[in-house]
Amino acid sequence: MQKRKLGNSGLEVSALGLGCMSMSFGYGPAADKQEMISLIRKAVELGITFFDTAEVYGPFTNEELVGEALAPFRNQVVIATKFGFDCDSGTQGGVNSDPSRIPRVVEASLKRLKLETIDLLYQHRVDPNVPIEEVAGTVKKLIQQGKVKHFGLSEAAAPTIRRAHAVQPVAALQSEYSLWWREPESEALPTLEELGIGFVPFSPLGKGFLTGAITEETKFSSNDFRNNVPRFSEENRKANQALVDVIGKFAAQKKVTPAQVSLAWLLAQKPWIVPIPGTTKPHRLQENAAASSVQLTPEDLRELDRAASKVTVHGARYPEHLQKLVGR
Repeated sequence: MQKRKLGNSGLEVSALGLGCMSMSFGYGPAADKQEMISLIRKAVELGITFFDTAEVYGPFTNEELVGEALAPFRNQVVIATKFGFDCDSGTQGGVNSDPSRIPRVVEASLKRLKLETIDLLYQHRVDPNVPIEEVAGTVKKLIQQGKVKHFGLSEAAAPTIRRAHAVQPVAALQSEYSLWWREPESEALPTLEELGIGFVPFSPLGKGFLTGAITEETKFSSNDFRNNVPRFSEENRKANQALVDVIGKFAAQKKVTPAQVSLAWLLAQKPWIVPIPGTTKPHRLQENAAASSVQLTPEDLRELDRAASKVTVHGARYPEHLQKLVGR
């Protein structure tokens, strides 16, 4: 698989990464640990070198899984994790980027990940109670101490990115971006390009919807967070099928899958974009990895944009309480 650099940071990773959250958290019951270890190691065989986790996924269990799975490949891979939610009680609380807490969280993450240094440390969500300069300054000290290599932000607004970057260069922004959520194109992408910051789109397949495997009839597990996402209501899924149909028709012409078109579209937007699709299924892992070889011509991209622009996507991407945490 080809490599990409995240902006001017010098951090080089595979063109596609692997989001590991769904293996432990968020999309129903946690998957079998040994099967997920095999899946992560299969990703390494396929040339994926960029793995994404967070202390809050579980909490804690996803970092432990990633740490165990990647221990034999430590010198071949880049591991990103996140701080910024209060999960000291063992359950997810609100945002908390208290500067006194960050070093303690990093030490705990290092142990779970079996690392001496975290390659990329994101603030998971901006904490309105802590100036971003203090957060960036705290991470800067951790970088100076050798505990962290690179600093990232997640779902942060352009002015916040600028303020953080002035204190400690930001290597990457991680936010949702896909053919059905293009809001980053208005402010985030121009800001990142100007400052030389990489972009790591999560949910590049629309939380599974752009694969075509989800329909209005799909029943999610009781603890699948998509049950609470307005965009995934039965009514909105029915309406949003129009976008999947557009992608599916285009994929059929190219003799690839809808997921591969969706990922190739993202890769074609900028050379410093590295999507991190997640999966718990080996065949989906292989399908996604193969998307890095799908070449879309400028005319392909125009055709896809033209068709997609005629479709209105229905429903908010987060329930209201989570929507408040983004774009700060």
